[in-house]
Amino acid sequence: MSNAPVTPAPPATGYICRFCRLPSDAGGLSCPNCGAPVDVRAAVSDSGWVEQPAIKDMAKIQFGQSFCQVEGTLVPSADFALAAGEGVVFSHHTLLWTAPGTHLEPWAKGSFFNRMYAGMPVVLMRASGPGHVALSEDHPGEVVALPIPAGRAFLVREHAFLAASDSVDYTWQNSPVWLQVQKGNESEFEYPVGPYLDVFVAGGGSPGLLLLHCPGNLFVRDLQRGQAILVQPGSWVYADTSVTFGLHAEYPASGGVRWGSYDYRTVWMRLQGPGRVAVRSIFEKPERYAGLVGSSGMSLRRW
Repeated sequence: MSNAPVTPAPPATGYICRFCRLPSDAGGLSCPNCGAPVDVRAAVSDSGWVEQPAIKDMAKIQFGQSFCQVEGTLVPSADFALAAGEGVVFSHHTLLWTAPGTHLEPWAKGSFFNRMYAGMPVVLMRASGPGHVALSEDHPGEVVALPIPAGRAFLVREHAFLAASDSVDYTWQNSPVWLQVQKGNESEFEYPVGPYLDVFVAGGGSPGLLLLHCPGNLFVRDLQRGQAILVQPGSWVYADTSVTFGLHAEYPASGGVRWGSYDYRTVWMRLQGPGRVAVRSIFEKPERYAGLVGSSGMSLRRW
C-alpha cells in the first residue's frame, strides 16, 4: 500500500484541517483530530513552509472513544481520559500522574525495550481505561498531535516520541543517512539524524494517534513527486514513508581556502517527495565532519 499523502474528501462543511489533512465539522475552536485552531490564518513562507500553530491550552483531541486534553503552554502535558478497552503507550520517564483504577503495565510490543535515553534504558508502559493518565516531557516545547489514518505510517526522529494510542504499531529502521570520517589513524561513523529512525504504523484497519514533543516551532510542507529540499539534519522531525533521504555537501570558496577544507563545508540532509515533511526551529548545532572518507551517498556542489 502506498504511503503517499492522499487528501480525503471534505465533510458537508467543506473544512479540512491544513495540518493533519483530516476532515471535521469545524464546530469547535480546535481540530478534534490534532488540536490545531480552526480559525488560524496560515503562516506560509516564500519557500512553501507552513508554521503549525501550537495546540491551545485545554484543547481536546479525540481518538476512538477516548480524549487527550493538552494543558499548559511552556511545558505542556497530555491528560488522557481513557475509555474502557482503550489505551495509550508512553515512555516511563514521561509519566506525571495516574488516577486510581487506571491499569498500568509494561508494553512488550515493538522494539523500544532495546533503546537508550540519556544512558538509561527506555521502558515502554501502557495505560488502559477506564481511567486517567497524564504525561509530559521535562523541557520546554510543543506537543504535536499526528493522527495516523488506517494503513498509513510515518518516520520520526529518535526521542521525539511522547505517546501513542495502543492501536499504533512500533518498529525501527537503520538511518538512511550516515558519514564515515577519519579521525587520526581511525575512522568512525557519524549519523546526522541518529543511528535509527522510529516507524509508527496504524495497522489492523484502525486509525491511531501519535503525540510528539517538539522544541521550538514546527513547520510542515508537502513535497511533490521528484521535488527535493535541503534541511539541517538536526531540524528534521518526521516524514511520510514515501519520502526518500540523502545527504548533500556545499563547498563555498572562502578567502582563497581550497574547496576540500572541511572547515568550509556544510552538510545538509536532502529530502525528496512525494510526501509530507516537518522540521523544527530549535535543533542541535551541526558538527563539522573532518576527514570525510565515505557516506551513504552524497551529492555536492562547489562554488
